[in-house]
Amino acid sequence: MRIVYTLYMEYVIHLQKDKKLADIVIAPLGQITTRKNIPLRLMASIMSQQLSTKVAKVIYQRFLALYNGKEPTPAQVLATDKEVLRSVGLSNAKVQYVQNVAAFFIEQKLTDKKLHQMESEDVIVLLTQIKGVGRWTVEMLLMFTLGKEDVFAVDDLGIQQAMVKIYKLHKLEKKQLRERMLKISAKWSPYRTYACMHLWGWKDMDVEL
Repeated sequence: MRIVYTLYMEYVIHLQKDKKLADIVIAPLGQITTRKNIPLRLMASIMSQQLSTKVAKVIYQRFLALYNGKEPTPAQVLATDKEVLRSVGLSNAKVQYVQNVAAFFIEQKLTDKKLHQMESEDVIVLLTQIKGVGRWTVEMLLMFTLGKEDVFAVDDLGIQQAMVKIYKLHKLEKKQLRERMLKISAKWSPYRTYACMHLWGWKDMDVEL
């Protein structure tokens, strides 16, 4: 427990070197952990897109029910009739994207172990080849399934809104904003995932600096 706490404090101390970020990085957050069955986590992310958390959870539980409540393999998902997948509440596009993920993992012989051994940017380049999978989706996978500590979601709306307020970036055009965010976040490395988590938390509280 002491080792874990020391690690937490290490990232807090590092992020607090940024004086503006220091105002919201006051105490450590929960530990970033890894999760098994990466292709299924990616499918679940696709299923939840543009849906409320509550609705997404219902659809995912219906999806699991197709496999007797157990987590299916990519082969099982690929073998499932499209109409059956549609019956749980997925659109035609999402059904195709989910099966695209299953097919890609099978064709590339991808395993959890192999993805964990890869650099984050290499995982992004690899998985965004799948139609229906964008960079943001893979970044969330890197953070919350592969447990990568140094991921910065520059295109995330919540991160953008938080940084615009904290760093007074209101007048920047979209391209300039992106470049400025990347420059600011570079000094947060190797703990950019934690910085993102603090930015999300701060934005959700709607705190004024």
